Amino acid sequence: MLCVFYSSNFKPAWWLKNPHGQTMFAKLLQGKASAVEFNETLELPDGDFTELSWTESPEQAPEKPIVVILHGLEGSQNSHYAKGMLKAIKSSGYIGVLMHFRGCGSQPNRQARSYHSGDIRDITYFTRELVQRYPTASLALIGFSLGGNVAVQYLAQQPDNPYKAACIICAPLDLASCSKKINRGASKIYQKYLLGMLKNSTLKKHQLQPIANICPLKVKSINTMWQFDDYVTAPLNGFINAEDYYQQVSGIKVLAEIKQPCLIIHAQDDPFLDHEKIIATPPLPNNITFEISQYGGHVGFIAGNNPFKPSFWLETRVPEYLTKHL
Repeated sequence: MLCVFYSSNFKPAWWLKNPHGQTMFAKLLQGKASAVEFNETLELPDGDFTELSWTESPEQAPEKPIVVILHGLEGSQNSHYAKGMLKAIKSSGYIGVLMHFRGCGSQPNRQARSYHSGDIRDITYFTRELVQRYPTASLALIGFSLGGNVAVQYLAQQPDNPYKAACIICAPLDLASCSKKINRGASKIYQKYLLGMLKNSTLKKHQLQPIANICPLKVKSINTMWQFDDYVTAPLNGFINAEDYYQQVSGIKVLAEIKQPCLIIHAQDDPFLDHEKIIATPPLPNNITFEISQYGGHVGFIAGNNPFKPSFWLETRVPEYLTKHL
């Protein structure tokens, strides 16, 4: 049997159907409270490190499943979607842990290389650590945006991985088209915001430890995501250029290789993603559920009738799906 595309049951708040409203207000409306109980630094085999944010210690609750979260571009435990999902995971009776990509935690990473949309080194190592530490715990994986593409690449390249199920949310599965989409019209607002963070992180790291072949003035002059990926991301991570990077790591080409139950959530009006390119997938196996909603923006999905008490649909839909498999 083959996967079919399903219409999502998400219904946007009547007062917030606009995709930019969904995208921007999700950050503004999410509460400030955090479900993170403690943070951990995980040393990596190559001498670098990553930071982990846990909702509770698995040692104290070995019977609970563990749900791993991968955040989006320049995200962290403080990203609105991460805070909301960690709270939802904890409320569902599971243990949540967010793995920060290198340099996205409280301090810059040690090496010139940081992270990118297809870098599965750290999630591979962390997963092995989880299995070794907590061999009886069931595992699930959630990837938001860039982290969703990383999750897809990991699941496809490591078919014998221990995860019982996965959820991929608003992932740029076709990187080239997404790079073009975010450089058009109102989407340029998000490009400017993300570029500001990327450039700042790169320049800060360069001050601490000069990065070979990176000129600060050149970085400051970058105006598009494509330019950043062409000058910084690609060469620092062994790719020829942005085109080569996009071609090699776009998750859309390997979706069919995922073996476990996987829910993919996508909004047609996502201002970051090219809708037609994202859903132009090859035939997919029936272990993949591809849900498409008309509204939702980028990692928004705000519902509810009361503007003063919004509900965040992802925080219900994702735990609901994972519970079927955990």
